[in-house]
Amino acid sequence: MKTILDFARARAAARPIVMVTAYDALMARIVAASEADAILVGDSAAMVVHGLPSTIEATLEMMVLHTAAVRRGAPATLIIADMPFGTFRQGRHLATQAASALIRAGANAVKLEGVTGHEEVITHLVTGGIPVMGHLGLTPQAVNQLGGYRVQGRSAAEADQLRVEARRLEELGAFALVLECVPAGLAQTITTELSFPTIGIGAGSATSGQILVLTDLLGLDDRFKPRFARRYLDGHTEILTVLNEFSRDVRAARFPAREEVLA
Repeated sequence: MKTILDFARARAAARPIVMVTAYDALMARIVAASEADAILVGDSAAMVVHGLPSTIEATLEMMVLHTAAVRRGAPATLIIADMPFGTFRQGRHLATQAASALIRAGANAVKLEGVTGHEEVITHLVTGGIPVMGHLGLTPQAVNQLGGYRVQGRSAAEADQLRVEARRLEELGAFALVLECVPAGLAQTITTELSFPTIGIGAGSATSGQILVLTDLLGLDDRFKPRFARRYLDGHTEILTVLNEFSRDVRAARFPAREEVLA
């Protein structure tokens, strides 16, 4: 998948879209060699890579750095970069500067959370040549307003609001929409009502595609085990096993071996 147009083609062909969130060149190179369609450089880098308490701490400088690294690792892969907290709520001019910095760093498109209050920004970016992916449901940048990380759209009023916002994003020219932590039935309804693709994370199987964070797929964090993130590998245990084996070999003088010593 090389361009955002392939999202629409996949939707038309009923071919599920596969996205993976990655933050560095090495992991991006591995994803690029896989069958995945696109990489999201998520503002979750603030938490996963930098150990910060939420995505709110992600800065534009941080996202530019990670986007550039991912591009170097995956030079031919479609890359979408998150616009960090606040960058699209200060008017069209500053939003365009932020989005442009991410595009120059290597992103093909940007993703921003919500729609109400920055409709004009979305239109301005799209008409200015910067593709926009929307994000509704659990929007981590609004965690303080949402009262924590919880499923969105369970009540009839919340569900109706999400449907309205999804249609509004389509009208404004977004090319796709991430639906995070919404009931599967609602995600299916929204997907059916839209003509552009939806990408689910904790939103059931009826969306146009799925996205997960690579470190979750690999099971690298033994403390973070969300129900919706299948662990395809127990990476935490595997890495610990290797590190302990290395430690024992060093202490027993088994490493380095003769053939590993440089002359």
